[in-house]
Amino acid sequence: MTTTQNSRSAGADGVGPLPAEAGQVSEREARQVAEAARESEWGKPSFGKELFLGRLRLDLIDPWPTPDPAATAKAEEFLGRLDEYVRSDVDGERIERDARIPDEVFQGLARLGAFGMKIDEKYGGLGLSNLHYCQALMRAGSVSPAIGALLSAHQSIGVPQPLKLFGTDEQKQTFLPRLAAGEVSAFLLTEPDVGSDPARLATTAEPTEDGAGYRLNGVKLWATNGTVATLLVVMARVPASEGRRGGITAFVVEGDSPGITVERRNAFLGLRGLENSVTRFHDVFVPAENVIGGEGRGLKIALTTLNTGRLSLPAMCVGAGKWCLHVAREWAAERVQWGRPVGAHEAVATKIAFIAATTYGMETMLELCCLLADDDRNDIRIEAALVKLYASEMAWRIADELVQIRGGRGYETAESLAARGERPAAVEQILRDLRINRIFEGSTEIMHLLIAREAVDAHLSVAGDIIDPEAGLGRKARAGARAGAFYARWLPTLAVGRGQNPGAYAEFGALAGHLRYAERASRKLARSTFYAMSRWQGKLERKQGFLGRIVDIGAELFAISAVCVRANAQREARPEGVELADLFCRQARLRVDALFRALWENTDPVDVAAAKRVLDGRYAFLEQGVVAPSDDRAWVSTWTPGPATAPDVRRRIPPPS
Repeated sequence: MTTTQNSRSAGADGVGPLPAEAGQVSEREARQVAEAARESEWGKPSFGKELFLGRLRLDLIDPWPTPDPAATAKAEEFLGRLDEYVRSDVDGERIERDARIPDEVFQGLARLGAFGMKIDEKYGGLGLSNLHYCQALMRAGSVSPAIGALLSAHQSIGVPQPLKLFGTDEQKQTFLPRLAAGEVSAFLLTEPDVGSDPARLATTAEPTEDGAGYRLNGVKLWATNGTVATLLVVMARVPASEGRRGGITAFVVEGDSPGITVERRNAFLGLRGLENSVTRFHDVFVPAENVIGGEGRGLKIALTTLNTGRLSLPAMCVGAGKWCLHVAREWAAERVQWGRPVGAHEAVATKIAFIAATTYGMETMLELCCLLADDDRNDIRIEAALVKLYASEMAWRIADELVQIRGGRGYETAESLAARGERPAAVEQILRDLRINRIFEGSTEIMHLLIAREAVDAHLSVAGDIIDPEAGLGRKARAGARAGAFYARWLPTLAVGRGQNPGAYAEFGALAGHLRYAERASRKLARSTFYAMSRWQGKLERKQGFLGRIVDIGAELFAISAVCVRANAQREARPEGVELADLFCRQARLRVDALFRALWENTDPVDVAAAKRVLDGRYAFLEQGVVAPSDDRAWVSTWTPGPATAPDVRRRIPPPS
């Protein structure tokens, strides 16, 4: 978590001076590149930002936002057709069994317009809002999570979204109609030796001497849709030179360009139908007009795209929660043990209550984020990251609890259940399919750090130079003056607030107490962050356990606030929502209280010291007695650019008739 001041040496868009070898970068340089790529301005209001500052700004989410009626009517017509298609024409069991989405499903989705859901109508797309797009992903993903991943990767992070935000009119007119018609796109950033550390990106884009374009060389790993995509967004490093800024740059690349080899289709724990590739580039020519947003803006484009692109993953998680709730309810009501339905036993009842309450909470967070994203007056970078983090973690817990509720039938495959005459339910599959969401598009650990960086942004903005070892006395003095003025105004607001008034939020009826709790907890959260910065200063960025708990508290408080506002807004049409909101808040408050205690009462320092001893081999005796993986091959990739060494295994999907 470097300071804003520190990051400026890396350039406005994260492209400044880097070592000659991209793979040879220091920790500080890597952080500077990532820091400079983030959006540093806050021109629009953010509920999440205010929450971490100790201000429960309910006015930013209450009254509950409502979608445009005309857009809703149009979207519901499409959602009805999509629902009918995936119910009648998509065999999820076949996709799981064959580890492949059939060509006719690609074609059927294309005819429906599903590949253009987020593309504007003037380019041939449907122009759906974020809300209706996520509802579509839930429907499709509930039949086959692999289809949800296909559509999500294509539109949320693939070519359509970066072009929508940063593309030129010519680029949009050239590429978007093709994608809306059914061509598939992919996003290529990760490399064999580069995950969440973009400063070490090794794929290069050398400008041609005539200035007509670039030559791409490198390899990309885990490219979702990579085996079937005809258009790619590729992140590559343009060398800096005199008169050229260079830096990590985003390109639209034709998937069949000479020099591109799809070397293999990767296989995973879940999402067996996922088309995911290792893709090699060897002297691939890309025209200059295919640069998105200009040289050196690749990371900023990627991060901005993910602000709303991340909403697709919690959509899958909410869909999974709904599916799990349905299976749990039916099974626990019908299955009898010890003379009572299993759902009547307290040990199982608590699990069912958790699944129901948490699904309501996840759905509410997602719906609110989508509605805020569809209203251009809001900055949702924190909210979208929070719902991605929260839903991916909670959906995994929901699926794990469902396996336990189903017992042996939760562990048995649906195919095996059907073969012996039982009603199949792919419970073990949903557990496997959900696991990737805690890693996809920012792992839980990375999301904690990303959100924590935004949570302390106000502090770094006024006091960053105080903890910057490279700041001179003049900069430190000016920062001290700014910090003194800021904290003199801010700290008194954290002492007393509306949540201490027993009559506050009375308009929320039975839910008022939960909002009073959230208001008090938000101020306590801000005080805790301030104490941590005062105590650890620049070392706070290494206190990842503390920062993760701060973020998790914020996510729970965001969820509590959202469910109270939603349930209150819908209390006449759906009074049972108030019951679910109350249940969720009661469970969430227990989690928040535990997290607050763990901020200061934990074994983090002991754990870090122990991990160092583990890595040094001190406890290697514990590994004896098993046959461990072979150590005769390097654990880290040592790939270097070169000609293609594997056959091209890409899959070509015939266009829809």
